[in-house]
Amino acid sequence: MQQPYTTRVVVVMGVSGTGKTTVGLLLAARLGVPYAEADDFHSSASIRKMTAGIPLTDDDRWPWLDAIGEWAHGRAGLGGVVSCSALKRVYRDRLRSAAPGVVFVHLAGEQGLVAERVAARRGHFMPAALLDSQFAILEPLGADEVGVVVDVSGTPG
Repeated sequence: MQQPYTTRVVVVMGVSGTGKTTVGLLLAARLGVPYAEADDFHSSASIRKMTAGIPLTDDDRWPWLDAIGEWAHGRAGLGGVVSCSALKRVYRDRLRSAAPGVVFVHLAGEQGLVAERVAARRGHFMPAALLDSQFAILEPLGADEVGVVVDVSGTPG
């Protein structure tokens, strides 16, 4: 029997500026489960790197993904929502290995629109200059991955 979504961990994924925090908070409130912000799991070194406009490497991301996976594992069977870019399949595989049964909600949008949103955002360490590097490594959900893609462009599809 499949686990109900209110007891599963949902990972709201996508590049910076797609609305992961906004959607994650709304979804967690709607489901009545805790929300975790992936930015809170970054090391201070990674935050300094991104603030300086330097893209993170996989080596920078592994401890971050492991920390998010640990949080998700602790919520298994209880439910939760976490935002996490989860840009590559291997990142999502790592999260799934830590917390089997996670479900992904991929917030996707046209790069120009997302760039406008990032440029208009205030008080966030992620500069718009890093958006190109995120789109360059983004691997959409595979057909065998449990999840859904949501277009954030706001246009009828």
